[in-house]
Amino acid sequence: MKKIQISPSILSADFSQLGKEIKKLEEGGADLIHVDVMDGHFVPNLTIGPPVIKVLRNYTKLPFDVHLMISPVHKYIKNFAEAGSDIITIHPEATKNLEESIVLIKKLNKKVGVSLNPNTEINVIESQLNNIDLVLIMSVFPGFGGQKFIPETIKKIKDLKEIKDKNNYSFDIEVDGGINFSNSKDVVDAGANILVSGTTIFKENNGDIKKNIETLKSV
Repeated sequence: MKKIQISPSILSADFSQLGKEIKKLEEGGADLIHVDVMDGHFVPNLTIGPPVIKVLRNYTKLPFDVHLMISPVHKYIKNFAEAGSDIITIHPEATKNLEESIVLIKKLNKKVGVSLNPNTEINVIESQLNNIDLVLIMSVFPGFGGQKFIPETIKKIKDLKEIKDKNNYSFDIEVDGGINFSNSKDVVDAGANILVSGTTIFKENNGDIKKNIETLKSV
């Protein structure tokens, strides 16, 4: 069993203090930094792009876990790789050829993630599971922070874990959306080993980031 890793989403951070917020996350025991990139097209919101990631890269040595919610995604992969991303996660719906995009990310010496929206079935990416490093299961519909966890996600995590174990695959199972102290144990028990959390990490216990990360890790 892989140890539980926490990838705090900076979507819930103070955007006027992003560098300092990332330092706080590193000091608080975060394993990765989750960066949500939205284009206002693939999802109904706008966030940050490669120039911001490049600046933030100076504030931490932690891996940048970059979730690209942009379409078409393929032509932007190189920009995000060069900006300092360590893991680049894309949606199958956002590229004309998922295999080509996976190959490009690998060619740029980055880890490959593929994300499944709540209404995207595992079989959409099943043929590529031996080529990727991470599957990001969305437990909310992407686009906004602070949403409630969709309970049906648990079965999807279990199904993916079963496929992983049956085929002896090595990809990480990451879950993002509404993760909190009350549902994190169910998510981990189902098979996830990376938890993405924004609101819980930045807002709970009067913003005690270290305590919140430790609590999520201890499930």
